[in-house]
Amino acid sequence: MTIKRKAASPAAPVKVARIYMRVSTEAQDLERQEGIAQAAKAAGYYVAGIYREKASGARADRPELLRMIDDLQAGEIVVAEKIDRISRLPLAEAERLVASIRAKGARLSVPGIIDLDELAAEAQGVPRIVLESVQDMLLKLALQMARDDYEDRRERQRQGIELAKAAGRYAGRKTDTATHARIVALREGGKSIAETAKLAGCSQSQVKRVCAMARPAVGDKKELARS
Repeated sequence: MTIKRKAASPAAPVKVARIYMRVSTEAQDLERQEGIAQAAKAAGYYVAGIYREKASGARADRPELLRMIDDLQAGEIVVAEKIDRISRLPLAEAERLVASIRAKGARLSVPGIIDLDELAAEAQGVPRIVLESVQDMLLKLALQMARDDYEDRRERQRQGIELAKAAGRYAGRKTDTATHARIVALREGGKSIAETAKLAGCSQSQVKRVCAMARPAVGDKKELARS
């Protein structure tokens, strides 16, 4: 008697996620967002990387964001707490950012945005086109809302500053002397602008601005040394 062996079921593909967390300033912490990784694991994802950043979402040159995009592999999913953690950029720039993620064969998974990608992948013809169009529209709307919220906050801040100035109560923003000193030290140590920005945890534009401010002081020291 021949015993027929049941063919082994193909193993389910491993779902891979990369977690991106962001807050805007050094004074804020990422603790609230730490649960994202646990939620992804509970949903059956293998977490290939966690990227933590303290930088404005209105900046495109965030080191950890760029590192994550560079690390992405086809089929992976980028997970964030909200879409504004990924971007508060103007819509055209935000769409380019999303396109760079999709170009790696990866996709976004963000609460509040209905994910139709899996349905679209299974559909054919017109239904697939419709699902992809709806997904793009929902994402575009979310990106624009994130930018609008950023601009509203900036406008309220500007109005608050104007009122404080009028009342004689505005003292201005305190200079982050520790970061400025680190930037100057790194540049004087021969680091490039890009390397300095990454090591100091700031933008390249801030590095250039701090160096420009520091040049007169450095020049004065050299002049005194020669006298």
